[in-house]
Amino acid sequence: MKFRPCIDLHAGKVKQIVGSTLTDDKQNALTSTSSTVSHTNFSTDKPASEYSTMYKNDNLTGGHVIMLGSGNVDAAKAALAAYPRGLQIGGGITIDNCQKWLSYGASHVIVTSYVFANGAINWDRLHALVKLIGKERLVLDLSCRRKPTTTGGDANEPGPYYVVTDRWQTFTDVEVNDETLLKLGDYCDEFLVHGVENEGKRCGILEDLVELLGQHSPVPVTYAGGVRGLDDLDRVKELGKGRVDLTIGSALDCFGGDIKYHDVVAWHRKENP
Repeated sequence: MKFRPCIDLHAGKVKQIVGSTLTDDKQNALTSTSSTVSHTNFSTDKPASEYSTMYKNDNLTGGHVIMLGSGNVDAAKAALAAYPRGLQIGGGITIDNCQKWLSYGASHVIVTSYVFANGAINWDRLHALVKLIGKERLVLDLSCRRKPTTTGGDANEPGPYYVVTDRWQTFTDVEVNDETLLKLGDYCDEFLVHGVENEGKRCGILEDLVELLGQHSPVPVTYAGGVRGLDDLDRVKELGKGRVDLTIGSALDCFGGDIKYHDVVAWHRKENP
């Protein structure tokens, strides 16, 4: 199991947000200039390239840069340039720009809305992406939220997880389950899964989701969302049977949290000598 670092960009700045509070213009979700956040945990003027340089110096691989809305291209390019082939890139990735981002130094491109279009998997788009760049350069983002199991009664009753798009606001009809993971695993190198309900809230990980990923993902998978303490690393290792990597954002001291980044790096090195 690995610790996977992250850089989230909003309006050109490194930020940590509460995932469920990011809204957007649904008519232009990939390129909208109107992305807004109602709850930001952390924002800094420190350039994204400083974070990627830190990750490079600590030999942390497989992390990701996520562009939340527009105005992030220059910061993202600088982050990739500081750590060539060390970071993945996501946010508005399509077949028209994926090769460009790989040429900027991304190890992989991360795709959600382009493939999960109109509430379903667009197999034609997925096949075209794989043909163009190869599955070994593609990460599918299966970030998800629960749907209630019933239309009546308790609307908050826990239900299955479904992939969400458009800044995590729009439910698709794609359930995150063993069948979906096995099918999509043939078309990508990895999965990235944000537990959107807990993203940025430091309220604990979604244990059932981590267990599901550890049991059924046929490719490497990274979970993010809700980490509140160093012991969550051990918990994810246990629940995911060592097969689920973990990203920590808001809870790290380098993003304004309480967990010491260097303690997490030390844990990672112990697990990956």
